[in-house]
Amino acid sequence: MADTTGTKMKRRLTKRKSSLFARGESMVWLTGAALVVSIAMILGLLGIVLVRGSKTFWPQELKSIQLVDGRSLMGELTRTEEYKPERHVFESLREGDREAARKLVSGNRGRSTRYLWRTGNRSPTRREGFTEVSDFHIKSETFPEWAVTIERSEWGRFYGEPVAFLIGDEKAATDPAAAWALFEKHHDDATELWEEAAQLEEDEVGGLDALFEEQRLRAKSVELEHGKDSPQHANALETFAAFEASQGAERTRLRAVIEKMRAEAGMYSLAMRTSDGVEEQVRLVDITRAYAANRLGFTQKIGIYIARWWEFLTAAPREANLEGGVWPAILGTIVLTMFMTLLVVPFGVLGALYLREYAKQGTLVSLVRIAVNNLAGVPSIVFGIFGLGFFCYAIGGSIDQVFFQESLPNPTFGKGAIIWASLTLALLTLPVVIVATEEALSAVPNSMREGSYACGASKWQTIRRIVLPRAMPGVMTGMILAIARGAGEVAPIMLVGAAKMAPDLPVDAAFPFFHPTRGFMHLGFHIYDVGFQSNNAKAAEPLVFTTTLLLIGIVLLLNLVAILIRARLRRAYLEGG
Repeated sequence: MADTTGTKMKRRLTKRKSSLFARGESMVWLTGAALVVSIAMILGLLGIVLVRGSKTFWPQELKSIQLVDGRSLMGELTRTEEYKPERHVFESLREGDREAARKLVSGNRGRSTRYLWRTGNRSPTRREGFTEVSDFHIKSETFPEWAVTIERSEWGRFYGEPVAFLIGDEKAATDPAAAWALFEKHHDDATELWEEAAQLEEDEVGGLDALFEEQRLRAKSVELEHGKDSPQHANALETFAAFEASQGAERTRLRAVIEKMRAEAGMYSLAMRTSDGVEEQVRLVDITRAYAANRLGFTQKIGIYIARWWEFLTAAPREANLEGGVWPAILGTIVLTMFMTLLVVPFGVLGALYLREYAKQGTLVSLVRIAVNNLAGVPSIVFGIFGLGFFCYAIGGSIDQVFFQESLPNPTFGKGAIIWASLTLALLTLPVVIVATEEALSAVPNSMREGSYACGASKWQTIRRIVLPRAMPGVMTGMILAIARGAGEVAPIMLVGAAKMAPDLPVDAAFPFFHPTRGFMHLGFHIYDVGFQSNNAKAAEPLVFTTTLLLIGIVLLLNLVAILIRARLRRAYLEGG
């Protein structure tokens, strides 16, 4: 019994003296805490983007504020912050107002509240659309019943009160209610007629311009082939001159029809009085959306919120990308990512198959693997420079010299285009696919290969029927990682095709439907352009968060599709087989 008791005491002492690291409890807590911190950081970032991005399009009430210096402002409150004002801030106030401001600040423990108002009403002579005001500058605040927010096709938002509705130079209404009723009656018809004129110009006049350019290039091609003084070139010039003469009358007719439609649509305007008492006229065709901000119910606000989101998702950008939508950027991002995936996955899988299944393992193969792993750490801008020099200038320039010489010096392939951007991103993400595919191939048991060989299958039959199907979930993992990285890259595509504005989409309804030589817009580049290249940074800040939220959503959607395909393949080949 004594021996048993002594043994138990020794075990207890040994247990007390053993290190926590030996049993692993501290590492469990450490790794768990690291996971929690990582998840909290990710959720915090997504939360900030979600909150600030989702509230961008919510319609706000319009407040009119009277300042102590006699000025009046009207606009939307965009930001509020507390700060500690310096002494010199009060010097610009009158003596009585100065004392009141100091008392207000002293009563708030030496701090003041600063407001950033979006006052809009930008014009060629007035560039700033935001005004910063402290609480001690404000004398009074009101919410005018007929304060109206107007979203214009140019120069951003306009704030004011309607005073008249004009048809030509005649006033059809001279009070806010009647003017607003006439605006709602005529706005849709006027904008529809204006858009029809724009569509007619784009389709008909643009079609004539395309035919004109085709005939000109044909004449230039004959000149390059037969010489400038050849009879063939003379005949081509005569044909071109005859075509130009025949199309001149049609072009003149179309221009007259378009001008008539625009004159009819542009005769309606709304006279607005701004907060400083100045009356300005706004044409109905320049108004994309207008609403009486202080007369809206909750349902009406929901309708405007949804309409703004719909415009953002389906319309083209305008006003230096600060207004309108991002549909070309959405389409460019999706097409670029999908085309990149179609390029990188076959090459990555073939490379991994050779390294794992065919190449003789040795020093050379090890060096290749090291090179592939190191390639994943090369800065993305280096890939962009390589793509510009090799794809755009070398390959694209050579194609132009051989097949499109008549178009020079205007390049066809020898410029930034979506095909070269896709190839550049494919090179960028190739190491990811190769490494993931190799790991998936190595996870397939050798016994399955040996069983296939024993049944008389060749090496390729074994790879195609046994190895690849069971490695497909791992290949899909590599594809998911490639999509996640490629969709968010900005630096390389800035050099090989991404544009601030690309009116011609890389995919449209015209044959051949996919146009690889066109430039494109990209959501990542759009965020960079709006956030850091805009001349109106305050107006751009909300759009940065909204576009970021959209880009995250698209990447998640693409990844979700790939994850679902991977899960289906795993069920089919691993769990079921």
